[in-house]
Amino acid sequence: MTLKKLDELVSYSTVPVINGLTNTTHPCQIMADIMTFEEHKGNIQDKTIAWTGDGNNVANTLIHAAVQFNFILHLACPSILGPNEDILKWGEEHGGRIKLTPDPYEAVKDADCIITDTWVSMHNTEGERVKALAPYTVNKKLMSYASKDVIFMHCLPAHRGQEVESDIIDGPRSVVWDEAENRLHVQKAILLWVLES
Repeated sequence: MTLKKLDELVSYSTVPVINGLTNTTHPCQIMADIMTFEEHKGNIQDKTIAWTGDGNNVANTLIHAAVQFNFILHLACPSILGPNEDILKWGEEHGGRIKLTPDPYEAVKDADCIITDTWVSMHNTEGERVKALAPYTVNKKLMSYASKDVIFMHCLPAHRGQEVESDIIDGPRSVVWDEAENRLHVQKAILLWVLES
């Protein structure tokens, strides 16, 4: 679904509409990510979150969240797969501490959390995407540039050997299963908030 279609649905709806996922944004996922971060590392304010890979809907929503929750966001994306330019501009205009770089090692330097996502979603094809994203794989070398207690997140499903190596997603720094469980808790909280509004 596109944001335009979501806005059209909202305009005709007599009940609240929750954006569970569009091609442009993924707010329910990011709320779960923030909950997971704070469970493991405390308040996210002023912490450094690093994104590496496709500038997709999750990356776009991290820009919104960086403004809302006042954390530092480093985005490492290939130039042909950067985040939405309007959302990036919005983040900068609203005081977001956001850095976009093509260099994943620069992005993850001293990061408290590294996040990535699948390279090929339902609306994508492989081709040039995989070739462009190959340098953005989260592996031991990339993790070594982050803070010593960095955590790793991925919204799942993951493709081991593509966007992340098995020893990272299955290793001690990975919090992906807590992150997946927190989708349930966050979405229950959103429903409760909507019903009580």
